[in-house]
Amino acid sequence: MAITDKIYVKNHRQLSSQLETNIPKGAFKGATLDVLFQGRGLEKLDDATRERVLDFATDFLDCDCDNNPYCGCPERKFVRYLLELRAQGLGPDAIVDVMSDDYMVYAYSGDVLSFLDSGVRTLEAAEGLARVEGNGEAEEEIRRVKNDLSR
Repeated sequence: MAITDKIYVKNHRQLSSQLETNIPKGAFKGATLDVLFQGRGLEKLDDATRERVLDFATDFLDCDCDNNPYCGCPERKFVRYLLELRAQGLGPDAIVDVMSDDYMVYAYSGDVLSFLDSGVRTLEAAEGLARVEGNGEAEEEIRRVKNDLSR
């Protein structure tokens, strides 16, 4: 299961009530993306909530794909966002705090830790493949990224 399947809307019930529509708790579920992408009803949200929802839509739903927001770009952008937070030296608890403050979404720290650990294991495998192929440059770059992720 992808990490984006484990990202949830903070204050889900309050948000649904303000929008006067039911939305799934998952931030990357189709109905949630529909509400954010189409923007219907966002004027009903209080100013602080609307700002964060619009920030989320701008930062993750903005692409030129024909199938937007179902093209996979929002999920890839969010994964990149998580990796950037990790590159800044944040641990799982801090990552959850920042994403909650930035976008009113949250995850469980254990899910973020599992995502980061899985990324390290994948990079270890890629590093080994680069070594077997004799591609020292790729091996060194992968090792650097792996070390940054596992700090």
